[in-house]
Amino acid sequence: MANTTSAKKATRKIERRTEVNKARRSRMRTFLRKVEEAIASGDKGAASEALKAAQPEIMRAAQKGIVHKNTASRKVSRLAHRVGALAS
Repeated sequence: MANTTSAKKATRKIERRTEVNKARRSRMRTFLRKVEEAIASGDKGAASEALKAAQPEIMRAAQKGIVHKNTASRKVSRLAHRVGALAS
């Protein structure tokens, strides 16, 4: 357990940031899931719309440090490839 005042404050800050990061990560995963579901249904229009909505969320998560920027780019790239491969 933290003993010093500064360590206690740091613990409080970490707890606050953890809550924010959890919310951001959850939001990103929700958008990813929507794209995955659209791809699974085989609807190219819905999938491309879902991807268009998910891409900024994924990149914002990378910008905020939730995921690494290369990870975010890889996810967007792979999803875009899979959406493009759907028969229209």
